[in-house]
Amino acid sequence: MAEETKSGAMMVDIELVRQLAAVLDDTQLTEIEVEDGERRVRVARKVTAAPSAVQYAAPAAPMLAAPAPATAPAEIVAAPQPAANAVKSPMVGTAYLKPNPEAKPFVTVGQQVAAGDTLLIIEAMKVMNPIHAPTAGTVKAILVENGQPVEFDQPLVVVE
Repeated sequence: MAEETKSGAMMVDIELVRQLAAVLDDTQLTEIEVEDGERRVRVARKVTAAPSAVQYAAPAAPMLAAPAPATAPAEIVAAPQPAANAVKSPMVGTAYLKPNPEAKPFVTVGQQVAAGDTLLIIEAMKVMNPIHAPTAGTVKAILVENGQPVEFDQPLVVVE
């Protein structure tokens, strides 16, 4: 990934950065991070909303810095804030509400869940990561759709 020179400066594996940038383009994600021990490479791009449409435009080249906050479409900005106890995404990836396309959803609105029950999964870099209920309660809202890309810290499910 990256190596340190004798002066202590980090040398970046440009081919890895290009591969990660290609993943961003293929998946329409805004950032991706790879970690190997103490070394970490994060590739992000700035996302802006088109003035007259709800489409995102990406700059020609990805950045190697923290992404600027994305400008959300008007419909999302006007939406009510999710409950403070919403389960949030621990990563960037794709949310799946079912274990496979033919299966029933992990949870539905109004369903009782126990602490540790799987609420959904997030696929990140071809790894399926289960997202578990932090506490027992009732599913009050599901804030994402099946197959929807999600960002880090995005509210996913409200369990009260």
